[in-house]
Amino acid sequence: MTEEIDARKVRYGDSDALELVEGKSTLLVAKGKKVTKVDLRKDRPEDAALVGMMLGPTGNLRAPTLVVGKKVIVGFNEDLYEEVFGG
Repeated sequence: MTEEIDARKVRYGDSDALELVEGKSTLLVAKGKKVTKVDLRKDRPEDAALVGMMLGPTGNLRAPTLVVGKKVIVGFNEDLYEEVFGG
């Protein structure tokens, strides 16, 4: 199932971002060339740290944000996408 949400029209704040990672195993956050991988089962940071990684300066969810199986991917990094999607 694919669902696309336009972040310009629908606002995702702190609690919405945290809902996205519930039950997921990995959070991958891309900022430029840097990719941060967080194991949500073993080393889950505090909620404030997770929200800080997922929200942009406007307080809305950073784009693009994808949920792929048990992974949540925030931001764009070509190498990361190739790794995840086998591109």
